[in-house]
Amino acid sequence: MTTMTSIAELSASFSAVRCELKGKVGYLILNRPEVHNAFDEVMISEMTQAINAFAHESDCAVMVLKSDGKHFSAGADLNWMRKQAAMDFDANLKDARELANLMDTLDRFPKPSIALVNGAAYGGALGLICCCDIAISSHKASFCLSEVKLGLIPAVISPYVVRAMGPRQSRRYMLTAERFDASMALALGVVHEIADDLDAAAAPIIQNLLSGSPQALGWCKSLIARLQSGVIDEHTRDYTSERIARIRVSAEGQEGLNAFFDKRSPNWVNDTGSKD
Repeated sequence: MTTMTSIAELSASFSAVRCELKGKVGYLILNRPEVHNAFDEVMISEMTQAINAFAHESDCAVMVLKSDGKHFSAGADLNWMRKQAAMDFDANLKDARELANLMDTLDRFPKPSIALVNGAAYGGALGLICCCDIAISSHKASFCLSEVKLGLIPAVISPYVVRAMGPRQSRRYMLTAERFDASMALALGVVHEIADDLDAAAAPIIQNLLSGSPQALGWCKSLIARLQSGVIDEHTRDYTSERIARIRVSAEGQEGLNAFFDKRSPNWVNDTGSKD
């Protein structure tokens, strides 16, 4: 278990990101505005460490991913790309696996996550957005999967982007590498909402998330991940039946049901300082 002090200490050791804990909300902030928050191996490592820290921080109920500066992320850092071009296959494989681990760590984050997207969100940045549970973008945000123009493919991020956009739309935007705006990102399912003030738009969503049982929120994420193939068979029915039965008899399930019958707030709402 970490503490607010250790989160602050961890952040102080970073150079590419910042992490803050404000109440029940953890903030992971991309902090390389001078290069438009472009990815490199340092940022990837620090983001992975921060996500794991928030996952184990008992006081963190929701994580918000955002950025400093005018842009969410311009994708891969140019100097990092030069290093990759000079690497052999084994070194490139190790490098790619670090990015894949970051995406998987964010996608499997056991608590709700929200991406707030401003400015450019190119390449790997779309992977981060699609790994988050909820995404809100500014009206001026722009998106692009530009890899094929560099002779590359969006391989590591593709499972998450295709899951969000669907195969048909992924074919177009991965193959053409054309830019698309916030309205198209909304239509494609990359973002859920467009707003001028990202923090203000996130506030009511955060409050709704904080009103939910922490255990139920985590179990919902696991449930969705298990069911995303769309297969409904005997194993699916057995799994979903077991899940609802088990959570009903759990401590938080009992607290939630009893609070409902007693017409009072459950203890996790009282803990967050929220009101009915």
